[in-house]
Amino acid sequence: MVLQTIFNSILGGFLKSGFMDTVQKTGEACVDSTIEVYNKIAEELRPTPARFHYLFNLRDVSRVIQGILMVRPVSCQSPESFARLWVNEMSRVFKDRLIDEADREWFNENVTELVNSQFRIRVEKSELFGEIPILWGDLLKLDAPVRLYEEITNKSKLFKQLESSLDDYNMSNTGKMNLVFFDDCMDHILRISRILRQPRGNAMMIGVGGSGKQSATRLASHMLEIEYKQVEITKKFGPSEFKDFLKELMFTSGIDRTSICFTITDTQIISELFVEDINSILNTGEVSNLMEQEDKDKIVEGVRPVLAQLGRVDTLENINTTFIEGVRDYLHINLCMSPVGDTLRVRCRMFPSLVN
Repeated sequence: MVLQTIFNSILGGFLKSGFMDTVQKTGEACVDSTIEVYNKIAEELRPTPARFHYLFNLRDVSRVIQGILMVRPVSCQSPESFARLWVNEMSRVFKDRLIDEADREWFNENVTELVNSQFRIRVEKSELFGEIPILWGDLLKLDAPVRLYEEITNKSKLFKQLESSLDDYNMSNTGKMNLVFFDDCMDHILRISRILRQPRGNAMMIGVGGSGKQSATRLASHMLEIEYKQVEITKKFGPSEFKDFLKELMFTSGIDRTSICFTITDTQIISELFVEDINSILNTGEVSNLMEQEDKDKIVEGVRPVLAQLGRVDTLENINTTFIEGVRDYLHINLCMSPVGDTLRVRCRMFPSLVN
């Protein structure tokens, strides 16, 4: 009951800001259904050696609600549209982590049942999870003053927008990309953009080398006007140089409040100390013993104007807290990993913040 009360108050207050009464009435059904799926999936889909990343917690419930909060009233004007939005957010948070068809089918059946019973909308499973999947995103109107998070019902429009953005990327970058936008590629770009537009949005992309993980991330970052960063591995590049690289990323995100997409692949991880530092940032937003005294002075001077904008008292504790909040909100970490071998499973066991 406590969970329902918390999330109902958050979602209920949001839906009162211009949404139709019929949509507002589905708020409680949304919260109840999300918590029910979470409880079922945590109980029935437990982690195994093959499914080591099946670790679900209450953050997943909050991510679903956070995704729903991205929509504007103009993009969601009926209970049916709101239910489809909920299905999309549930799929992004839960279904995208399921690795076999049986688990995905289990998810589809449970979600379809809840749409019928909780939302009281008559719908068949094929309408929600058929050949044409439910997709929401904000990539259709990049030049609009306010980018609307809306359902994408016409993939040809998305295709044209991606083609245009790819041309723009190739004109403004020396490293040109030659991408073919088949359906799965477009779906993945939408998934990445959804993660990047959210505070504390981080991703782990699993696939064999050359499957397009980095290219899709580059294009999504370009479309959202987010700075894209990768390490350049040289013979002399080691844990010390990696810490210096992370330090600059943290200054840019924590002080300047500039969004960054930092992508690193498993082939670039030449020391497990790299993973340890990334795990620390994902967990707490900082790396122990990283900052020298001159770095701390730089943070104090840089964060003070931010404190004034936020109306917070100028204390050392508030400065450190605000800096860490900036790092966690604006530094998006994208891990591109291969499923081949045991390396990924061992790393996720040693550094649980990578998946949890």
